[in-house]
Amino acid sequence: MPQIGSVLSKFYNDYKTKTPKKLKVIDAYLFYILLTGVIEFIYCILVGTFPFNSFLSGFISTVSCFVLGVCLRLQVNPENKNQFYGISPERGFADFIFAHAVLHLVVMNFIG
Repeated sequence: MPQIGSVLSKFYNDYKTKTPKKLKVIDAYLFYILLTGVIEFIYCILVGTFPFNSFLSGFISTVSCFVLGVCLRLQVNPENKNQFYGISPERGFADFIFAHAVLHLVVMNFIG
């Protein structure tokens, strides 16, 4: 049975060598959004949710941005070309930007 350290090391080395740079950038964005959501949630626990709509808008925004980023990563990944036949990476990115614009308009409206 392999040690967890060797499995993680192999995973990291494969990620570093086989993952395209575009996907690494998207992964960095997803990690940033994840950290933002965690920090916002910890802040909510420690300080409270006085303007509850603001907390809810921010948290829903981070979760939605993460979901949109995962969708973009799935569409841009070259290994998934057969599942997204006819959708170029440029169109996937345009859909991502349009969905973000709509999302942030909704979030701004919800804040009040």
